[in-house]
Amino acid sequence: MKTRTVIVFLIFATLASSCARVPISGRRQVRMLPEGMLGEMAAANYQGFMDEHKVVPLDDPRAQMVERSGRRISDAVVEYLRESGRSKRVQDFEWDFRLVESDQVNAWAMPGGKIAIYTGILDLTRDENGLAVVMSHEIAHAVAQHGNERMSQQLMLMVGAVSLDVAMREKPELTREIFNLAYGVGGTLGTLAYSRQHEYEADALGMVFMAMAGYDPSHTISFWERMLEYSGGAEIPAFLSTHPSNRDRIEAAREFLPEAMEYYKP
Repeated sequence: MKTRTVIVFLIFATLASSCARVPISGRRQVRMLPEGMLGEMAAANYQGFMDEHKVVPLDDPRAQMVERSGRRISDAVVEYLRESGRSKRVQDFEWDFRLVESDQVNAWAMPGGKIAIYTGILDLTRDENGLAVVMSHEIAHAVAQHGNERMSQQLMLMVGAVSLDVAMREKPELTREIFNLAYGVGGTLGTLAYSRQHEYEADALGMVFMAMAGYDPSHTISFWERMLEYSGGAEIPAFLSTHPSNRDRIEAAREFLPEAMEYYKP
């Protein structure tokens, strides 16, 4: 009993010491894993993914648009964090923006600013303004370190209160699977918990980030309206889905738009 009490105390002490606040939203979050180590895992997984998939070359105008919007938004975010004294959150980021040839309507972000956009989503983004909605959303996931949060939660559930290096050593395949799931790359374990909250937060932060970069955040509403039309209006009920419904996202974006517009710099 005494040993269990000590273990529980250590877990709560770790949680308390790892609390931080997400920029702009101010939400408290628990991130138990060192970003440096996650960055190393990301670099390896990201390069491995790109080696196994067709990356659209930079002489393609679509890839140039992805690179341009990514640099424009990330530069604005880094400048904002620097001015607000929070540049440490992205100090080790090595931004990279790739367009992957795939029919999937998808995009994801890894630690350190590694962003992948699939060509399948370009029919819905339509132009650079629409792409900025998706790009800023993924950049928001990276800056808010949502993957660290989700991976911390899942590691606690599946391998106990152990460090990432111990998990990698003792259960490397499971740890890599959790990593890929936490960052939206795919997997077989199912979607991780709490991602609905993260998606709403990334939507809001993304609207602010694209506004900082000079993109009109109202395009967020237009993009999700196209997503709703694309889905044919048939959506999974919210209680069965870890992601918000398109209708809910549209409504949330409309409510948040006035606040996002305060950051808009045409």
